[in-house]
Amino acid sequence: MSSSVIVTEDIGRVRVITISRPQALNSMNNAVFGGIRDALAEAETDNGVAVAIITGEGRAFSAGQDLQEMQDGLSGEAGEEHLFPSMLKQLTEFKKPLIAAVNGLGVGIGMTFLAHCDLVFMSNSARLRTPFPQLGLAPEAGSSYTFTTRMGWQNAAYVLMSGRWFSATECLQMGLVWRVTTPEELMPETLQVAQELAANPIPSLVATKKLLLGAGRPENAWSAHKRENGAYAELLGAPANTEAIAAFVEKRDPDFSSIPGI
Repeated sequence: MSSSVIVTEDIGRVRVITISRPQALNSMNNAVFGGIRDALAEAETDNGVAVAIITGEGRAFSAGQDLQEMQDGLSGEAGEEHLFPSMLKQLTEFKKPLIAAVNGLGVGIGMTFLAHCDLVFMSNSARLRTPFPQLGLAPEAGSSYTFTTRMGWQNAAYVLMSGRWFSATECLQMGLVWRVTTPEELMPETLQVAQELAANPIPSLVATKKLLLGAGRPENAWSAHKRENGAYAELLGAPANTEAIAAFVEKRDPDFSSIPGI
């Protein structure tokens, strides 16, 4: 399956899913959410695919939620169903090994997405951040749960509350990333490990993933996502978020000084 924003390629029994919106730093709009969902669903049911890799085209893995779309009402068009929840559901329950190859910067969902992957490779030139505080928002994609289990409470708290940039080395030390490579070796090394896994029987891989997920990550991550939705309902469109989004669109620094309680 290929679309205007998602490109797939099979290399043996490995399916490479590439977010292809480089002009927008692979920021995720409704088309990207739907494309990732559908690509994962197809990889999951294709008997010729043993392992999936997700990466980005150009200099970004993903710059996160398309903020222009957020300002326009999240779904881009009035009445259009927002596809983030269905993408997240498919991601959290994906039955086969899923590997991320972080080729460049990752922001927001471009970072929280990674905690749902089984293995994460990262270029040493890439950086990650979750700028939820700077946007007047709270964590999403179940990261209030997945980050604590992947990185530990203190690392998760610092990442989510500071919103600063983290290097590949820092992400490796915290446990979000499994292996750091040079930009040139990112895909070769990711493919080498993916093909190593893919050489094994698919039923064994699926059974192993099911057992790993059986510890409760999908259910707990989805419960966290629902709690996060409650926080979002309070914060999205509130004065701090409105100012932050307007500042982004207008390419200026936000000014929270006149907002009471900030």
